[in-house]
Formats: sequence, C-alpha cells, structure tokens
Amino acid sequence: MNILIVSDAWHPQVNGVVRTIGTVREELEAMGHSVEVIGPDRFRTLPMPSYPEIRLAVGAKRRLWAMIEGLRPDCIHIATEGPLGFAARSYCLKHGKPFTTAYHTRFPEYVRDRAPIPLALSYAVVRRFHKPSSAVMVATQTIEDALKTRGFANIRRWTRGVDTELFRPRDKDFLDLPRPVSMYVGRVAVEKNLEDFLRLDLPGSKVVVGDGPAREELQRKYPGVHWVGAKHGEELAKHYAAADVFVFPSRTDTFGLVLLEALASGVPVAAYPVPGPLDVVDGSGAGCLDEDLKRAVEGALAIPGQACRDYALGYSWRRSAEQFLSNLRPFT
Repeated sequence: MNILIVSDAWHPQVNGVVRTIGTVREELEAMGHSVEVIGPDRFRTLPMPSYPEIRLAVGAKRRLWAMIEGLRPDCIHIATEGPLGFAARSYCLKHGKPFTTAYHTRFPEYVRDRAPIPLALSYAVVRRFHKPSSAVMVATQTIEDALKTRGFANIRRWTRGVDTELFRPRDKDFLDLPRPVSMYVGRVAVEKNLEDFLRLDLPGSKVVVGDGPAREELQRKYPGVHWVGAKHGEELAKHYAAADVFVFPSRTDTFGLVLLEALASGVPVAAYPVPGPLDVVDGSGAGCLDEDLKRAVEGALAIPGQACRDYALGYSWRRSAEQFLSNLRPFT
C-alpha cells in the first residue's frame, strides 16, 4: 500500500513525534509498504513564535495539493494540527478522500502555557480539526478518555514501542559524576515543566540531556546542573544507561517515548501521576509516581534496573506499526 503521512513535525526537528513517525515508517517499509512523509522541510518556513527551533510551512497549500496529486497515495494520515495538517485536511475534504489523524500533543495545554488563550477555545479548534477524521489515533487509554469527555469521536488506539537493542543497560561509569545521577532527557521548553525537577533538593548529580528555547535561561538559573545538550543514537543510549533514576516532570505529554527508552536502559522512572506516566509506568513496578516529585525520585531509586528492562521488553515498534496500519482508511 502507498501511504502518505503529512506532518508539521519532521526532520530536522528532534521530538517524540518525529521519532515515532520515522520509526513506524521504517517498520511499515520492512513490511512491504511504501511510505512518503511530507514535512516542512519541503516548503518555505518561518520560525514558530516562542519556539524558533520549530519552523512552520507558509503558503504551502497549493504546492501540497499538487504533491498529493502526483503521489497518488492509497491513504492519507495527517499527523499534526499545523499549517500542513490543515492544508492536507482541506485537500481531503475538497476531494472526498477519507483520512486519519493523530493526537500526538496536548496542544491546548501547550498553548495555555505560552499564551493567555482559554483552554476551551483551543480544544474547540482542535476538536473541529479532528472531527472529519476516520480515526483519531491516540497512544493511551488516559488520553482517549480525556478526549471523549471533550466531545472527540472515532478514537482509535496507536501505542508506541522502543528499540531495546539500542537502549539497553550499559556501563554507568560513562558519566563520572557523584551518585546518584538523576537525569532528564527531552526538549528544554516551558511545557515540559523542567523546573520542578531542577529545583529539587537531591543528593548526587542532576543531568539534562536535550535542547530547546528555555535552555539558555534555565542554564543560567541552575548552574549546578550538568547540561550536555541534545544527544542521538549511541551517545544518547549511553547517557540514559549511566543514570540512576529518570525524572519526568512533564504534565502535558500524551505518552513520553523517553519513559520507555529509560526503562529499556534499566533506569527506573520518577514522575507525576498524570497521563503518559500513568499509562506507561503505573502498576508496572518499574517506576514511582507521586505528586511529591522528590518522594517519587526516592522511591524509584529503590527499584532494580532489571525490573525496568523486563517491563520495557514488552513494547514493540512492529506492533505499533501494525496497529497504525489497521487504523488507516484506504481510498475506495
């Protein structure tokens, strides 16, 4: 099958949406399908307000429509509610083509953290975007329940996976720092609530792996934290495995791929009991969730690394790709 994915989040961006789409594409192609991803890199772009690392396509509608016509896909999946997502949506509605969407990001909450826009208004816009979708794909039961209470329909599950060959237990001496090492991996941005971790009074060392618009300010404010920047591949895997506890302070993620990457590396998770951690970690014996984040860290440090690794082995990208495929709506 010829599958087209349209996404406002794509390379060179570094985030969970990009990693999910890229990895699932690889799995689908290994299964014999053809997958084309159209992202902002093919268009003229402008930096996103308050987040210049993310660039948004401008004036892309006509060219995107022509690209879709030329590709002649069997089905279209719209991954994001951005300019390209809206342009692809308008194409499908204009030409009577079914399409699927995904709710990767709690966009209304992200907007609320950055601008004085009522949550209800943002949800109304996002709900309208997804309403014509044949299937709104979500990663977890918690997000599915939350969207249903806000009037979303046609919701289907699309779980995530983890590369357990890359992310595995390794030598903790990779980081020569006082123990225990408490680590955060991800974007350094306001919606990640990173200061809840940075201000904790914890023994040992704190390490932040990642970059983003808030890094410069936070690095000045917390000079005692080890800021190592964004890492990829083997370097990223080595950093994960060198930690003693993975601290996830976000309250707005729909899943949190980094949770699985940490667990696969044999590192327990400390987080708030909110969507994402509740679905991935709660009841697993591989992490500790608590509204007192310091208490969560202390509890997680007592968890054996092998328990974390064993739990993560149950997540497969092939299963994720098969689930995604079953949710698609081919043209008839």
